[in-house]
Amino acid sequence: MGDILIVDDERDIRELVSDILKDEGFTTRLAGTSDEAMAEMNKEAPSMMILDIWLKDSQMDGIDILKAVKRDNPDVPVIIISGHGNIEIAVAAIKQGAYDFIEKPFNIDQLMVVITRAMETSRLRRENTELRRKDVTTAEMIGTSQAFRGLKAQLDKVTKSNGRVMLTGPAGSGKEIAARFVHSNSDRAEGPFITVNSASIEPDRMEDVLFGRESTGRGIEPGLLEQAHGGVIFFDEVADMPLGTQSKILRVLTEQQFQRVGGGDMVRVDLRVISSTTKNLETEVENGTFRQELFHRLNVVPINVPSLSERREDIPELADYFISSFNKSQGLPLRALSDDAIAMLQTMSWPGNVRQLKNIIERVLILGDGKGDISAAEIPGTVETEEADEGRVVLSGSLATLPLREAREMFEREYLLTQINRFGGNISRTAGFVGMERSALHRKLKSLNVVTSNRAGARFATVAEEAEEDA
Repeated sequence: MGDILIVDDERDIRELVSDILKDEGFTTRLAGTSDEAMAEMNKEAPSMMILDIWLKDSQMDGIDILKAVKRDNPDVPVIIISGHGNIEIAVAAIKQGAYDFIEKPFNIDQLMVVITRAMETSRLRRENTELRRKDVTTAEMIGTSQAFRGLKAQLDKVTKSNGRVMLTGPAGSGKEIAARFVHSNSDRAEGPFITVNSASIEPDRMEDVLFGRESTGRGIEPGLLEQAHGGVIFFDEVADMPLGTQSKILRVLTEQQFQRVGGGDMVRVDLRVISSTTKNLETEVENGTFRQELFHRLNVVPINVPSLSERREDIPELADYFISSFNKSQGLPLRALSDDAIAMLQTMSWPGNVRQLKNIIERVLILGDGKGDISAAEIPGTVETEEADEGRVVLSGSLATLPLREAREMFEREYLLTQINRFGGNISRTAGFVGMERSALHRKLKSLNVVTSNRAGARFATVAEEAEEDA
């Protein structure tokens, strides 16, 4: 049922409590001094502790032990017992995190009721934690493109290490999903995954949120660093962290311990740190808004998460995944994408990246009639704002002002750039879709100064002048 550590300087009492608990199906460990109690805790944390507040021949009293237990093993419920009970001691024990306070001589039935409730509360907390962690372990990486495979290969390499990872990439590209993937496939998968939204926390509250707080009125309030003990803490948009907090985080990374705001005891933590940013941190360092030493501490393994435009081949698979997810979570229609809808999605501009695609799919499923395949006309932003006769194309202003030869060349260049990038730089697939022989397509691309080059582990088409600048 559970392993209970009984700490009391009176041998008769600890053995009596132990015998009663064994009759109820519990296993027990006994300690008569603070040194013995801490040795048992360091050996293996019990499911619960029964702790006498006064211990003879000990360096620490019950309150000191309680503080140490709640610092290093906050999930272990502690019941305080004492033969010198008073209101002040009881209040002090509860504020330091004790589950309950029982005065000697205690009633065995009363003790068993409190123990049962404490174990049940502990069990419910563990189940709640496990439910939150299930959301972490189900984070899926979706894609088959070359850029995606390159990203996943890098993530696979860091899952089994404890090295700090810095994820860079545009907003909405999936940096948090990548961080959760690393966590759920690491040795810390059973530990917590705690996100620090650096951009959304008020600067004057950042330290309370991260380090927690100790106060006379409210006792101990654990911060996010403490909650992440044994798992991963994810600093999202780390560039937005206040400079003052950066120096304290640097100290935590170095010492693996810190003090709560208003507290005096050191809190030890075992953390793996993953960070993300949309900004160039080296530029932030030059501008004096990010500490150089912290940058080097966090940037041990830099990994770039590609934009959706760099992995257009994955759009159909991602869209199908979102359709299935919305069907399961919201009961939205389970509709397929038509070929013209897929072509439209793969050729659109995606400044919001994967997050934008997810939002568009949700909007289509909500506003659509729920029948048949999703057509290109249902995709937001694809309906012409100007009226045109059926079968006509509305020209953009810039194209309409050019002579025919220049307009045709500009259209062909943009059209072929779009199609090549849609197919991940694959010339054969592009030729098949546009209806040209591969050799003819190569000649056409050469005449239009269109070249393909490697970027983010995949091939992309660019105009020759742009390619030279990139090189």
